[in-house]
Amino acid sequence: MCRLTAYLGPEIALERIIVTPSHSLLEQSQAATEAKLATNGDGFGIAWYGDDPIPGLYRDVLPAWSDGNLPNLCRMVKSHLFLAHVRASTVGEVTRVNCHPFTSDHWSFAHNGQIADFTRIRRTLESTLPDDLYAQRRGTTDSEMLFMLCLANGLDADPVTAIQTTLDQIRAVQGDTKAPNRLACVLTNGTSVYGFRHASDHASPTLYLSGPLTSGGTALASEPLDGDVTNWTALRENELICLTGHGTNRHILH
Repeated sequence: MCRLTAYLGPEIALERIIVTPSHSLLEQSQAATEAKLATNGDGFGIAWYGDDPIPGLYRDVLPAWSDGNLPNLCRMVKSHLFLAHVRASTVGEVTRVNCHPFTSDHWSFAHNGQIADFTRIRRTLESTLPDDLYAQRRGTTDSEMLFMLCLANGLDADPVTAIQTTLDQIRAVQGDTKAPNRLACVLTNGTSVYGFRHASDHASPTLYLSGPLTSGGTALASEPLDGDVTNWTALRENELICLTGHGTNRHILH
């Protein structure tokens, strides 16, 4: 399983989420404590926003801890909104195009977990994509497919409905499969940040919401970045939250 994080708030250096906390995402790439695997070394990536509504994107197949450029990049780049991800691959080769986050226009998306029986249902799901989104797909992961399906189902117009419609669509294509879907995702349109947990067996990957950070911002993370669960609240199973500049909205998926 992978580890991921998202930040929304006053502009900060990326390192304050990704590198310097005691249980930062960089630390979680080698020593995750709430995942099946402690090591997440199959690539990493960051999507960040500035004055341009289209995010910057940096991804590589190196383990995050092996990229000597990453700490310097995170020290110098500042952003008010960004996603970051370290990968432990389950579906798809270790290639740059399979590293998260995935982007499309002003949207960014990162995922931890798996779509059950993806190899069997992949072709059926691909056939539902409109031509422009099918052409955007570069990798082979279930994660990128999940993102493309959300976009196809109206993510821009109504993110909550698009996510629910996508989950329903996947279940309908899977039929009576006994393997579970297990998903924890963060995504953003450059203004709001969405995060959700969902699993067909009620065992979705972890996702936590921070209390107010010292910057005045808010973060989502697979594991508390300071290692102290009392400063963080676990999202409930099948809960979707939306972080905005004005607060947090909560929804229930089914």
